[in-house]
Amino acid sequence: MPGADVCVVGAGPVGLTLAIGLRGLGLEVRVVDRAPAAKREARALVVWPRAAEALDALGVAGTLRRHGVELGEVTVHGGGRPLGRLTTGWHRSAHSRPLNIEQHDIERLLCAELAKLGTEVEWDTEVTDVKVHDDRAEYTLTRPDGSAESATAAWIVGCEGTASVVRDRLGIPFRGRRRAGLQVVQGNAHADWPYGYHPGHGHIFLAPRRSLLVFPLPGGGFRFFCFRDDPDPALTTPPTLDELCDLVAQTTRLPRLRLAPTEPAWLNRARFSDRVAARLRCGRGLLAGDAAHAWAPVGGHGMNVGMLGAHNLAWKLAAVHRGEADERLLDTYDTEQRALALRYIREMRLNFMELPLPTLGYHAFTAAVPLALSLKRFQRRLDRQLSDLGRNHRHSALSWHRSPGGRAGDGRRGPRAGDRMPDAMVTTGDPAAGPVRLHELLRYDAWTLVVDAARAAGPAVRRALEQRCTDGPVPIRLLPITPAYASEARLLGRPGELRLVRPDGYVGLVAPVGRTESLDAYLAALAPRAPRTPQFPSSPSATAQ
Repeated sequence: MPGADVCVVGAGPVGLTLAIGLRGLGLEVRVVDRAPAAKREARALVVWPRAAEALDALGVAGTLRRHGVELGEVTVHGGGRPLGRLTTGWHRSAHSRPLNIEQHDIERLLCAELAKLGTEVEWDTEVTDVKVHDDRAEYTLTRPDGSAESATAAWIVGCEGTASVVRDRLGIPFRGRRRAGLQVVQGNAHADWPYGYHPGHGHIFLAPRRSLLVFPLPGGGFRFFCFRDDPDPALTTPPTLDELCDLVAQTTRLPRLRLAPTEPAWLNRARFSDRVAARLRCGRGLLAGDAAHAWAPVGGHGMNVGMLGAHNLAWKLAAVHRGEADERLLDTYDTEQRALALRYIREMRLNFMELPLPTLGYHAFTAAVPLALSLKRFQRRLDRQLSDLGRNHRHSALSWHRSPGGRAGDGRRGPRAGDRMPDAMVTTGDPAAGPVRLHELLRYDAWTLVVDAARAAGPAVRRALEQRCTDGPVPIRLLPITPAYASEARLLGRPGELRLVRPDGYVGLVAPVGRTESLDAYLAALAPRAPRTPQFPSSPSATAQ
């Protein structure tokens, strides 16, 4: 299929998410993967709420939810006794709880969704060379029989993992270093133990120099995931079931514990490096997922960050390809996604709930856990961090805040430019519709100009806003709304502000609703470059706060 709009290299969760997003926006996509077929190997397990929202915007989250198990709470143990429980679902979202689902099931389901959109994955097809030009990308495909194919696409995106051929051929350094002293031993197994099997209930066991995470699998059994020290770095063979059982028994202080393998059986030993590509774009070539960034799986967010990156990239790539936006829009994918990955690497180095601690550190930490877990404020803050709902792009060149800050104590400030638009309950003026989640009104194929219905009711104001939406370089929908309840108003901000929401659900612009100069300038900066066209600020300091 030569001449596709985009060639996606790699049919893992990230590549498939990107391909589904692009196909939904009308681009022709070719997806190739060097593996002989879809994998059955268990790897990542959790889809966190923000990634689930992204998949929902692409129309596939419901399929995954039907095949997964929502995680409602996690009991934290230390020294052979429970220390408290972590609970999930504290924040407003249609997907407020993490979803346990095996990565190979995610890939199988996403492949089926992509096929419905008219694109089949080309398995057993390896990209061996890539060259990018001003107007196209050329690539070479090699198959097991030795045959080769030269093909072109308008764009090529490497999603094929840490050993990325696309990244290598683009000459992009993969910067970082190996994480010393950390080994991960994991496997899927049925457990004969006193905690039983309860879908939606997981466990974390803490011990000196190791931590053990245990989460229920949708089909029965558990994922045992042990972070431990690395006394023998030369040992690279997969663990045996007996080794995993001994680790679990020692960490849980259950000497009589027995494990039985699941079907398919899976055991894994891994060590990791923390690395981020020096840039995620080189002309017509781009990187996503593990080809762009990788780190030790502390927190279990690697796959999720990759899928969020694909969600960030697809609408931008489609807008640039269709000539609606300047290529500088793709540079914001680079800066936003690299910043997100670097923040995760920094934060996960301080994740003491999962990182193995020395004996003194273990005793100090476990002494503080019961009090922390008893505090609702701590639970809410931790849930917000884990869910990714609080992640933002405030320092992006795409984030313009042109509205003055509120008075001290003003509870209606709402989301700032770069924040995720809250999923508040709103009404749209249709008496028959009733309250609806705001996210149900946002669309991935358009920007949404969210305004307070009362402030946009005047003919002059509404006409001015509608004119900007019609004349804008990108598709924009005007959405006048009213908070469904008084408690929702603080989530949406002050009535006198407009919020231009990006297709991926983040606020691009906050400005006074009655003054359209900021909206005009923002839309002009989006447009394909022309003489004297305003440009996005090159640094956060250029953004009015």
